Amino acid sequence: MSVYTPVTRTQLEDFLRTYSCGELVSFQGISAGIENTNYFVTTRDGEYVLTLFEALTKSELPYFLDLMAYLAEHDIKSAHPVADQNGVYLRELEGKPAALVQRLTGRSVELPEAEHCFQVGVALAKIHVLSAGFPSHRENERGADWWAEMQAKLLPYLDEQNMVLLKDELESQLQHRYEGLPRGVIHADLFRDNVLFDGQNLSGMIDFYYACTGAFLYDVAVTVNDWCSMPDGALDEIRLTAMLGGYQSQRSFSDIEGEAWPMMLRAAGLRFWLSRLHDLHFQRDGEMTHTKDPDVFKRILCHRRESLHEINRQWQSSLAS
Repeated sequence: MSVYTPVTRTQLEDFLRTYSCGELVSFQGISAGIENTNYFVTTRDGEYVLTLFEALTKSELPYFLDLMAYLAEHDIKSAHPVADQNGVYLRELEGKPAALVQRLTGRSVELPEAEHCFQVGVALAKIHVLSAGFPSHRENERGADWWAEMQAKLLPYLDEQNMVLLKDELESQLQHRYEGLPRGVIHADLFRDNVLFDGQNLSGMIDFYYACTGAFLYDVAVTVNDWCSMPDGALDEIRLTAMLGGYQSQRSFSDIEGEAWPMMLRAAGLRFWLSRLHDLHFQRDGEMTHTKDPDVFKRILCHRRESLHEINRQWQSSLAS
C-alpha cells in the first residue's frame, strides 16, 4: 500500500459524490506496502480505504472485489467493497481503476504471539473451506512461469552466490510440483501487515489482490513463513504449532500435504525473495513508497533448504499437538 498516484481533495470529493457515504472529512495516503495507491478516507458517515490499482486491469478486478464481498457476507472478517449508487464496486479515478472498501478496526501486529498465530490459522482455514462455494477462478500469476520470468530479468543484477541459489532452487521446484494437492481460493499474501487485531482478537484481513486459485498448503506456507519465522529464518516452533493447530481446528491436512510441506515452504520463500528483489532493482516512482528487504526471504529460503529433517519433525509435532 503506497501512493503512486496523488489525489487532490477536489478529485476525491467528486469521486465520492456517486456514493451514499456522506461528505468528505479527511483523507491520508498510506505508505506501507508496494503495489497500489491507497488512502484512508473519513466521511461524515464512516471510514474507508480508497485503492487506485496501479497494475491490475479493469477486467481483472471484479474477481477480487466479488471475492471480498463473498467472504465478508459469509462471516469472514474481511473488508466489504462499497457499491456506488448504481450498485457498482469498481470505478475510475485519475485514469486508474479504483474501489472504496470498508475500513476495518484494529492494527497489524509486528511481533505476533502464539494466540495471534492460532487465530490467523483458524481464519485462513475458514477461507479455504468457504472457497468451494465461490464460483470464479483465477490462476496464480506468481507461479512457475513468473519465477522463470523473474530469473531472466534479475540475473544481470545478482552476484554469483545469489545466481547459483536462484538457479538451483528453480530447478528443484520444477522437479517437485505436487499437482495433486487440495486446491481452491487462497489469499496468497496473508502477511502480518494484512491482518488486523483489536488486542488479542483478530478483527480483519485485508489486501486480497493476490488471491487466486491455488494449493491450500502453499497459502499456509506463505503465512507461516511470515508469521512464524525468527530473524535468522528459522521457524519458531511455538508459533508454528499454534498456527497449524488453529488451521486444523477447521480443516485437516491430507497425507500428500504432509509430504509436500518442505517444498511448499521453499516455494513460498522463493516467491517473496524474487518479488522483493524485483522491487529493489526495478523501483517505481511514487509520492510515498516502501521497498522491503529481500534478504529476509533469502534467509528464510536458505533455512528451508538446509533444514529438511527439522521441518518434518516440527510438522509431525504440530499435527500431534
